[in-house]
Amino acid sequence: MYGVDPYKSDDTARPWLIISNHDGRPFHGDQYIALSLTTRTWMDGLLDIEQDDWIRGGTPEDSHIIPWGVQSLSSEDVSHWQGRLERSLVTRSVDSLVVYLRS
Repeated sequence: MYGVDPYKSDDTARPWLIISNHDGRPFHGDQYIALSLTTRTWMDGLLDIEQDDWIRGGTPEDSHIIPWGVQSLSSEDVSHWQGRLERSLVTRSVDSLVVYLRS
């Protein structure tokens, strides 16, 4: 998903990995739990998104998931849906977030 970056100006958007995108989740369709994507590589603990991790769509530059970069986004903050990632990478991302929260 591509949408508002709450840490930058109102006209700045970024790609996000939605980790709560199915029925049965609270506020489905109105609010999403998301992890930040970045093109930066200098941080430890980033999860690489390989080209074959994309089921459809993609990013214009090599991107990485920041598993500790969690945010709650309103559906109004969504500019457009950018693609879909393999479930195994999404699962690894959520598992990494859980490890980070427990440490």
